[in-house]
Amino acid sequence: MDNITIVVLAAGLGTRMKSRKAKVLHQAGGSTLIEHVAAAAAAIAAPERIAVVVGYQAELVEAALRGRGVRFAMQREQLGTGHAVAACRELLEPLGGEVLILLGDCPLLSPATIERLVSAQRGSSAAATVITTVLDDPAGYGRIVRGEDGSVTAIVEHKAATAAERAICEINSGIYCFRSELLWKHLGEIGTDNPAREYYLTDIVEVLRRHGHSVAPLLIEDPSELLGINTRAELAEVDAIFRARKVRQVMLDGVTVEKPETVTIDAGVEIGADTVVEPFARILGRTTIGQDCRIGACSIVRDSELAAGAEVLPFTFIDSSRVGPGAHVGPYARLRMNARVKAGARVGNFVEMKNSELGEGAKSQHLAYLGDATIGDRANVGAGTITCNYDGARKHRTAIGAGAFIGSNSTLVAPIEIGAGSYVAAGSVITDPVPEDALAFGRARQVNKEGWAKKRRETQTK
Repeated sequence: MDNITIVVLAAGLGTRMKSRKAKVLHQAGGSTLIEHVAAAAAAIAAPERIAVVVGYQAELVEAALRGRGVRFAMQREQLGTGHAVAACRELLEPLGGEVLILLGDCPLLSPATIERLVSAQRGSSAAATVITTVLDDPAGYGRIVRGEDGSVTAIVEHKAATAAERAICEINSGIYCFRSELLWKHLGEIGTDNPAREYYLTDIVEVLRRHGHSVAPLLIEDPSELLGINTRAELAEVDAIFRARKVRQVMLDGVTVEKPETVTIDAGVEIGADTVVEPFARILGRTTIGQDCRIGACSIVRDSELAAGAEVLPFTFIDSSRVGPGAHVGPYARLRMNARVKAGARVGNFVEMKNSELGEGAKSQHLAYLGDATIGDRANVGAGTITCNYDGARKHRTAIGAGAFIGSNSTLVAPIEIGAGSYVAAGSVITDPVPEDALAFGRARQVNKEGWAKKRRETQTK
């Protein structure tokens, strides 16, 4: 929307969270609270017209929003919401238009509701419009006191409310849209005549009315959009709403989710049609999953790409990796740090891949560690194989050629190259390159001592 400026209040610690971390840096729905609010703001206004008020852990809050193009205003002392808005004056007053006030700990507010607020303000003669809602239990919230004409005559904090005012169920959301020239003209008139000695933005209602201006309410029917977060319990409630929304959306998009109440899918995840997600799976971050995939029960997939037809079997962990079309991973496998499993390849139970590539049709089915390795197409890596990639100071790579066969319990000491089509005998320790189509042994010759065990038993019984 043109000519809108936005203030996002995100300077406080949030003492009731009982955390050393700033409240807006806690996560719900896979992103920090401040990221959700910034995304909603960016749907309404250009980044340069968005000012985020920071204070406690300012550097970390700014880092969470890095790359979004928003501006930051420092509130060095947290002296109330009115004081926080004043910190943006120098940045935003020259821009004109309307000024939106959003809360950094209110992540469920949708761009559609914000647009509705702006439209309501633009369609009225009021100096400001405030979002309100009705709660069955409004304890702790500021109450909306209306005049005979329906306008807001006061916003009374719960602690300062009379018994009659506490009986009011319409509450203040803390989300406003102001005519900018009136906001900046009268903001400095807010005082500190309250027990906390802070500058409350709610007092702007009285200030504006004193100058002959009105404040209009915008009643929102669904109070869940306005849920603010003050405690870990409230954080969990909001997270559950985000999760339920996302799971429902992917199901509407053609994904089968078994026992959806157990499944976690982050907001940024994309999943293709006819994929099946089994119970207790967690799909996180910026993961992309193609069509006709299967994500096994209790698996975790984070910041990864799975091509069409890929199958992840139960209890598998995949992080920052790629799985090709028709590939199978798991059960109980671990892929991390840019592991790449190409088309039709198979990674089996208790196989770990780190910064390695498994070529098309290649297999590592059991109990292997493949670190810093490139494994060619159709190669077979036997159970118990280890690529020894670390010498105590540096990492080294292992290269296994196409069609090679690595016998069980082999130890490949990097840097090492195993030629295409070659065989490595089971139980070998390989420290030198293996030519193509060769057979490599790297173990001691077997010696059988006839009768040794019998003599030992006889000695022990004497």
